[in-house]
Amino acid sequence: MNRLVRIEIDDSAAPPASHELIQERKVAVFDLLEDNSFALPGREGAAVPDGPYALLLAIREGRLVFDIATETDQKIGEFHLSLGPFRQVVKDYFQICASYYDAVKNLPPARIEAIDMARRGIHNEGARTLQERLEGKAEVDIDTARRLFTLICALIPAR
Repeated sequence: MNRLVRIEIDDSAAPPASHELIQERKVAVFDLLEDNSFALPGREGAAVPDGPYALLLAIREGRLVFDIATETDQKIGEFHLSLGPFRQVVKDYFQICASYYDAVKNLPPARIEAIDMARRGIHNEGARTLQERLEGKAEVDIDTARRLFTLICALIPAR
């Protein structure tokens, strides 16, 4: 029951998304819904409604917003995370992805594999940053954090 069953993206505050970015979001949401672990800890002795949960992810006033409801749309609450701790890792991730896409066109397989390993390392760093930022707010395993980080990257317009 501690999982996400619906994920929506509110990109109304962002510039229009490209076709590629929309596709990235769709794939990230699909992968996340296929397999995730998402639990909400109780706060100050208050019980949290049981999952599964619905998540609306947005950027508002320069902050990452997790708006959480039950599967039946009963609002549970929301929390906001500063984008500051994500800025460098997202920038690094975009740069390494661009290098990877260029490498696929021109470089030998060994070089492509090296760049892909670096890309995965940066992706893992972003996932760990997200887990740290979610501490006390939501509990996610590393695979869920990786998939959520992918969605965050697809939501941030700084490409």
